[in-house]
Amino acid sequence: MEQLLPYFSAFIVGLLGGVHCIGMCGGIVGALTFGLPEKKRQSFASLLPFQLAYNFGRLLSYVIAGAIMGGLGMLLAELIPIQIAQRTLLFIAGIFMVLLGLYLSGWWMILNRVERIGGILWKKIEPYGRKLMPVQTPMQALGIGMIWGWVPCGLVYTMLINAVSSGGAAEGAALMFAFALGTLPNLLAIGLLAGAAARLARSEIARKFAGVTVILFGIYTLWNAL
Repeated sequence: MEQLLPYFSAFIVGLLGGVHCIGMCGGIVGALTFGLPEKKRQSFASLLPFQLAYNFGRLLSYVIAGAIMGGLGMLLAELIPIQIAQRTLLFIAGIFMVLLGLYLSGWWMILNRVERIGGILWKKIEPYGRKLMPVQTPMQALGIGMIWGWVPCGLVYTMLINAVSSGGAAEGAALMFAFALGTLPNLLAIGLLAGAAARLARSEIARKFAGVTVILFGIYTLWNAL
């Protein structure tokens, strides 16, 4: 049961991080939704395949990134004694979880600096997404979703740091898959119920609750490391 705890934690962080996802990606989802042909936006049934494709593409990018980071962590563990590597990586993951909680709650936005670093990569990837616009088919939506998955985001970067400490490429991919599943309800809500989602994003109580809960996850991770 304890082996499943990191994946459960990743899912919960993704779910609680929805208050950030709505603010961070709401504009992207809105633009993608209103960029669809009018016929595709007229009903829930015609809109849903596109929203699922966007998010499935995003999920694939997270899983790929998680596998890369998990593989890097495994290489690091081979270079130094395994116990020291595990404790060091867990400690770093815990610190980033606490910073993420402060970021989600709005108390300390230091992860904005990390997002700016990721913006360098995003500038190189984003033009490929424009080539897929306007979206006419779910396959195009899938391609844009995969590009969307690389948008600079402190929430995602924190979970990728956790993927480094997961134990390997497969474990890193699984951790990011669990995280992506947690983000799915909120981001689908943006595309299908934009008004209700926006109200949640503006809720101070929701943001503070999410932040404090993620900080507690971070403290627990630090306790395991120490």
